[in-house]
Amino acid sequence: MDRLESLPPSTGDAAAPKAVDLFAGCGGLTTGLKLAGFDVIAAVEFEAGAVEAYKLNHTDVGHVYDKDICEVKGETILADAGLRVGELDLLAGCPPCQGFSRMRTLNRGQASDDPRNDLVDQFLRLVEELRPRGLLMENVPGLAQDVRYAKLLTRVKALGYSVADEVHDAADYGVPQRRRRLIMLAVRGATVELPSKVSEEARMTVRQAIHGLPSPGSSGDPAQDVTECRQPHVQEMIALIPHDGGSRGDLGAEYELDCHKKCDGFYDVYGRMSWDYVSPTITSGFVNPSKGRFLHPTENRCITPREAALLQTFPADYKFPMERGKYPVARMIGNALPPVLAKTHASAVAAALARAAQGGD
Repeated sequence: MDRLESLPPSTGDAAAPKAVDLFAGCGGLTTGLKLAGFDVIAAVEFEAGAVEAYKLNHTDVGHVYDKDICEVKGETILADAGLRVGELDLLAGCPPCQGFSRMRTLNRGQASDDPRNDLVDQFLRLVEELRPRGLLMENVPGLAQDVRYAKLLTRVKALGYSVADEVHDAADYGVPQRRRRLIMLAVRGATVELPSKVSEEARMTVRQAIHGLPSPGSSGDPAQDVTECRQPHVQEMIALIPHDGGSRGDLGAEYELDCHKKCDGFYDVYGRMSWDYVSPTITSGFVNPSKGRFLHPTENRCITPREAALLQTFPADYKFPMERGKYPVARMIGNALPPVLAKTHASAVAAALARAAQGGD
């Protein structure tokens, strides 16, 4: 599988199944839904920078509600779309997941009190108000053990949905990145089946995603032409890290940073990606080598926002508002659902919806 060069056009097909994207971010899920043949008719996103990126790329989405999801009512979405309760084909969303993340849940009290956790209940509220034919929700694996997720599953099943849920690694579905996520699929009127994994040999690699891009500063792409300024001793250390998968552990004690002497762990920091393997999880910290294995396989720098977006499987021409700065853009890229992962699971829902239309399994 090669990288996607262009954003898919709108289907233009009035008969295409219609979808709404909640917590849309910069549009990773919407891109995947389009790739799976859905007509995305509305999206909800609160953060201004993400809304700007979304609108830059998805001009065909009829309604983008740039407000707190608590203020968005199902009846409004239906009225704007000209639909009635039960007529929407797919409600999809990725409630902000930091409150359930592994690092956050090391402090259980803090994680439990995180207000972002309650956004799962907002997803459920809109399920109940819209009664769509199908559902797709993505989140971090930690959500699976939370009472809010148990409540969501119980209610969704009571509404008559067939549910399939499992923690998947995005690398198993054509994404050149390790990224474990809880995926929930649900359909009324037919059994929904989780998609099959790609073979080990068919996994997409870092090389396939970013090899051949021009070095930052010479491409004419603002998302690629992002430069760095680091302390001389840090830049010297980076230059000494072996190419193609090397790490700070390959260096002698004289190059060990003081902060690394104080802890035992986090060995991926100041590490390079490997050309012929998947990348680590792309987080919002990919612009900082102290946040993980985010150094380019051969160049003495972190990956750029464009390279991170390609590792997330965004199309090569996807637009990001770089005038906001690299850190806000890094946050929206790191928080996005990889479009190819979204496509794979949305296609499974589309297949189940087709079976339901023909009378079910």
